[in-house]
Amino acid sequence: MDQNRWHQLPTETLEQSLGCDTARGLTGATAEERLRQFGHNELSEGARVSPLLLFLNQFKDFMVLVLMGATLISGLLGEFLDAITIVAIIVLNAVLGFVQEFRAERSLRALKALSAPTAKVIRDGNTDIVPASELVPGDLVLLESGDRVPADIRFIQANSCYAEESALTGESVPVGKHANPITEPELPLGDQRNIGFMGTMLTGGTGKGVVIRTGMETEMGRIADLIQKTEEMETPLQRRLEQLGKILIIVAVALTVLVVIAGIMHGQPAYGMFLAGVSLAVAAIPEGLPAIVTIALALGVQRMIKRKAIVRKLPSVETLGCASVICSDKTGTLTQNKMTVTGVWLSGRAIQITGEGYEPVGEAYEHGKPVDPKHDQSLRRLLQIAALCNNAEVVRNAEAEDKDGKGKKSAERKEEWQLKGDPTEGALTVLSSKLGMSAKSLEPLYKRIAEFPFDSERKRMSVIVSHQGGRLVCAKGAPDMLMEQCAYVLWEDKVMPFTATLKRKVAEASEQMAGSALRVLGFAYRDLRSHDRCETTEEAESQLIFAGLTGMIDPPRKEVREAIATCRRAGIKTVMITGDHQLTAEAIANQLGIMPRGGIAISGRELSQMDDEQLDKISDNIYVYARVSPEHKLRIVKSLQRQGHVVAMTGDGVNDAPAIKAADIGIAMGISGTDVSKEASALILSDDNFATIVAAIEEGRNIYENIRKFIRYLLASNVGEILTMFLAMMAGLPLPLIPIQILWVNLVTDGLPAMALGVDQAEKDLMKMKPRSSVESIFARRLGWKIISRGILIGVCTLGAFWLTLSKAPGDAGQLVLAQTVAFATLVLAQLIHVFDCRSSRSIFHRNILQNKYLVFAVLSSLVLMLGVLYLKPLQPVFKTVPLDFREWCLVFVAAGIPTFVMGIGSVLSSGRKKSKTKWTPSGKHSTAR
Repeated sequence: MDQNRWHQLPTETLEQSLGCDTARGLTGATAEERLRQFGHNELSEGARVSPLLLFLNQFKDFMVLVLMGATLISGLLGEFLDAITIVAIIVLNAVLGFVQEFRAERSLRALKALSAPTAKVIRDGNTDIVPASELVPGDLVLLESGDRVPADIRFIQANSCYAEESALTGESVPVGKHANPITEPELPLGDQRNIGFMGTMLTGGTGKGVVIRTGMETEMGRIADLIQKTEEMETPLQRRLEQLGKILIIVAVALTVLVVIAGIMHGQPAYGMFLAGVSLAVAAIPEGLPAIVTIALALGVQRMIKRKAIVRKLPSVETLGCASVICSDKTGTLTQNKMTVTGVWLSGRAIQITGEGYEPVGEAYEHGKPVDPKHDQSLRRLLQIAALCNNAEVVRNAEAEDKDGKGKKSAERKEEWQLKGDPTEGALTVLSSKLGMSAKSLEPLYKRIAEFPFDSERKRMSVIVSHQGGRLVCAKGAPDMLMEQCAYVLWEDKVMPFTATLKRKVAEASEQMAGSALRVLGFAYRDLRSHDRCETTEEAESQLIFAGLTGMIDPPRKEVREAIATCRRAGIKTVMITGDHQLTAEAIANQLGIMPRGGIAISGRELSQMDDEQLDKISDNIYVYARVSPEHKLRIVKSLQRQGHVVAMTGDGVNDAPAIKAADIGIAMGISGTDVSKEASALILSDDNFATIVAAIEEGRNIYENIRKFIRYLLASNVGEILTMFLAMMAGLPLPLIPIQILWVNLVTDGLPAMALGVDQAEKDLMKMKPRSSVESIFARRLGWKIISRGILIGVCTLGAFWLTLSKAPGDAGQLVLAQTVAFATLVLAQLIHVFDCRSSRSIFHRNILQNKYLVFAVLSSLVLMLGVLYLKPLQPVFKTVPLDFREWCLVFVAAGIPTFVMGIGSVLSSGRKKSKTKWTPSGKHSTAR
């Protein structure tokens, strides 16, 4: 049987298809045979990777292989301290990666936790409780309120049955279930009202159903399969570092060969030149880079935790910074997941209701003026019906009170008001309480004596209450269905016949409210006379008096609109993906500013009719996807990725997990999110606040810019070292630096300032820039030019200072040591000045050099260490250095300052020329862009 056709079958056909008896259930023998045939009703976790293999996989990264090569070379040179440092870095990275991956694949185990442990079944005509894992297709299952559905079932009986399916379908309110066949062939999950899905829960009523799918064949199983088959994306940062590693290894090998050849051609000994070449190769590889990247990401994680964003995977911090699309679930993410009555219509009057959520605080306004229910008979009657024809309760959470018992609100508390019951009825309970007519206040006056529950055919509910010796019928339901039972209407505080004209006015008001994405309910009542019989639904729900309408909605979060606007300014598109109806989704999207002029909204049904090529053509223009399934969400994410977008996917339900895992960065809700969505995610919002994503994006962008800053600093410094040595060899000069001095610069001078750059503050216009491309090179935006140009200047100035000092006594050994000391000091100081230049994308003059206190401290520390090498006598013979006098220090400062200050002055002059040439066009826009 087709997965999607069970909802169409009448009971008789269902029995034939499954070979079952809907009265007596399966026989024990048939159940055992089918268990062997179909297997246990469990979700497969797939093949697990052993912890040892997970750990060994951490050493396959290309940058790690480069570092292992550097370790070998350092060992051969006898630099064992350097080798030990690199090994420590490799092991640290491996442990961090192992811990992250070991925790990442728990999504399927979280899915299994949603399965019911036992199930009540009818077999051989007897009711029995069996392990849910032993259910088979054809089993007859009994369910009641509070039960978790143990497998996918087709209902054959449903009595006031409601199921909470938001985690699976995205539907924001419990769904009414019925047992009737649905003729429409293709339906999204949210519209399959006669099917119960594994892992969902009954919130009301009772039901009986036949198992149609078990285990991995269920809708929950299909999600588990999607999670298993979905490959996690490699982050842009990982791709860029791998690219960088390949470049560095090529440079290192080329340098070694060139230096050896150049040295031998100038008559130097081959072995000495080989050692010099290998030293330069080690200098070309910034062995501290992976550690600094890890530290920068880890510190970014700590800052993000303070901003309510919990990072589960370190590289994802940077990935969020280049997100170009955020696919967001609606319910609970963009909205509050609390149905709220915002409007009441009665007697041709539109009344606005203030207040949000479940807190019973709010007022009624008509044309901006307060309405007092005590002096408004029509409004008072509607509130009375809403309170009496209701089974929900909104209570104050005891944990919201201070422990001192004084009733003060705690600074850190759980949600103060909580709903017990159906969200729609909860919204009506809050409405009545807001306007002074709570159910508790009516209890002494009205006693319920009968109830006719809501069902999907009548689409209404009614109760009979006794009051002062009389009886009153209160009814609520779908306006069109309720109006059919009404002979009268309460109009301007008078009961009059419900004429066709008045019915048309009510219908128009209902359509107008529905067009604003409100869930509309109608209300009616009737005073029963002593001889009126009301033993059946038909008798109770006839000759009713129509009282009015209410409109309710799951309101948007207050801070979300501004967060979406910030995303738009940052060039980030927000897409709403929801299981709710398209009309509701579009209205919320318009309220939040998601939908631009010309934007498209489509339904899951329309999406199903498109192939991937058709979807790819229009996905950039789609801003709302409504009534979608888990497979749809996955297709949307992959389509956007094929268009070159870096996709962030937010969600809280089980149905979001495959798409969360497939996205470049998956974001789960910390409060309302299921364990499945959290385990599949890379980032968890501890406050379920969409606005927190904006803070995380800003942090992610800054972290990547900081990574570029210290890559710029490290590589420019290394280029300077390499050129100093290489040009000296090509010119036939002695070595300006000995190997131990080169290694000292790499480990001490480079390390501390680079780490300080990793925590640098963001530049002011960071969130006004467009997202960078996911395929952008790490050297993009002129970073490569800055590295080469500054590196060349550092190398040339260092070599110049060496040559000027050496030229005073070319053949003297002592003068050579002095010249090498001058070169060493010049190189170190040039790098320490250059590090301040790396803080700005323009020049050293564009930012306050004292703003980053960590960097100032790091530079001062490196200067002290350099002075120690020059002036402490025990260190002088180790590093082959001598003290410098005043004239030599003057030479060092001038040579070290030229690379940064010359380029900085050039940048300022260039910027001034650009400003002077910028003209204004008639449209008010600059004719040249910065």
